[in-house]
Amino acid sequence: MANGSRHSMRYVAEASYGVTPAAPAFKPIRHTGTTLALSKESLQSEEIRDDRQIADFRHGARQTGGDINLELSYGSFDDLLEAVLLGTWEVDGGGSGIDRLKAGVLRRSFTVERFFGDILTADRPYHRFTGVEFNTLGLAINANAMITGTMGVIGKGFATDTAIISGATYGAPTTTSPLDSFTGVLEEAGVPIAVITEIQLNVENGLEARFVVGSKDTIRPSIGRSNVSGTITAYFEDSLLLDKFVNETESSIKLELPDAQGNKYTITLPRIKYNGGQPDVEGEGPITLSMPFQALLDSTTATNIIIDREGA
Repeated sequence: MANGSRHSMRYVAEASYGVTPAAPAFKPIRHTGTTLALSKESLQSEEIRDDRQIADFRHGARQTGGDINLELSYGSFDDLLEAVLLGTWEVDGGGSGIDRLKAGVLRRSFTVERFFGDILTADRPYHRFTGVEFNTLGLAINANAMITGTMGVIGKGFATDTAIISGATYGAPTTTSPLDSFTGVLEEAGVPIAVITEIQLNVENGLEARFVVGSKDTIRPSIGRSNVSGTITAYFEDSLLLDKFVNETESSIKLELPDAQGNKYTITLPRIKYNGGQPDVEGEGPITLSMPFQALLDSTTATNIIIDREGA
């Protein structure tokens, strides 16, 4: 029987959508869990019979997809951050020694391999997913906790196998420490804030499968707009944040996220608007203010989100 402690995941970029390259050089995906799997539509016969039985049932169109759960760490997910933002790291784009990633339009697809290390070779422990694109990213930054994330993917094909692909190589995982919520700095409108208890950040690309007559697999999915949103939750000490929602005042958010080795990511949303504000009361404890926000195109930086990386 398979155990999660023996599970591993790897990925390799595809030059052609849905086609695994020859002699692939796989890179590991550091993860805490995954739901990546094959799913199929179901087609049930509508035939009416005097014995009340269902005459037939068929499998319909299929696609792969699911979530990959992770703890964010420096240098471990840079390819995948490119994929979910549809951008490209610009060397020194944020200054000397600071590489910069913005939201863009360059789509990338991958072959992702799951390996169940305690399943016998004859029982096909290799699960391969082709045409995998990264559709969503959700980051959760909670007080006194590791920074966790979820990447949602949509793919095309799926197959199991008894062995590695001929000529395949496997890189070693990074060894950087997970980022935490108590080392970094949060700025709202350029001012450090020390009363934030939680930040949720979401990136959505709107990928949707497209099925055609004559094929059970999706052709390349359609794609929507870059949608960056989230929520900040803070101890309620005054109405300054709430007034920004009331008055529809634009603002900005900047997160500095260093690790124990001195590496750092900085996430900037240069232009946001709050679309809610609720200082709810539940019992006699501290009152918190929940402020959902929407990131918008910033004319100066030409993007709605910026990620800077700076090595120690």
